[in-house]
This record gives sequence, C-alpha cells and structure tokens, in this order.
Amino acid sequence: MTSLFQILMLLIGVVKFIVIAHIIMSWLINFGVLNMRQPLVAQIWDGLNRLLQPIYDPIRRFLPNMGGLDLAPLVVILGVYALEIILRNNVAMFL
Repeated sequence: MTSLFQILMLLIGVVKFIVIAHIIMSWLINFGVLNMRQPLVAQIWDGLNRLLQPIYDPIRRFLPNMGGLDLAPLVVILGVYALEIILRNNVAMFL
C-alpha cells in the first residue's frame, strides 16, 4: 500500500507541474515573451490546453465572470494542494 501512496503523490506532483507550467506559459505569451508563431511554442501550448481544458471547463461554469481574469487554474492548484494535504494526513491508511 505504500507504493500506492507514492504513486498518488507522484501523480499529484505531475499535475501541479503541468498546471504551473500552463500558468507561467500563459503569462509569457500574454506579455509577448513567447511568440505563438513559433511551432514549438504553439505545440506545447496546444498540448497543455488539451490536457487542462477538461479540468478547467467544469470549474469555469461555476465561477463568476471576472472580466478576463481566469481563476480556474487557481482553483485547480488549491484543490491539488488540498488533496495532497488530505493524503499526507491519512498516510496511515496506506501502511
């Protein structure tokens, strides 16, 4: 069961990395640091969007319209951290 806990923690770490990479990349694109006409940037951006849109869309339906400010990534990050805290506090179940 310890292996299951470690696998869950690994998956949580990967999800955190992907969401944070998406957030930082969106900032870099919006501030003009990254150019979407570059094929590599466009492919990475498209891949991250394809991974995260199924997660963001249900959250966006419940959040109020903030006028261009997207809070869905923040909600996802908070949810992932909350799940990590719950798992770490209940690690005895996995032993």
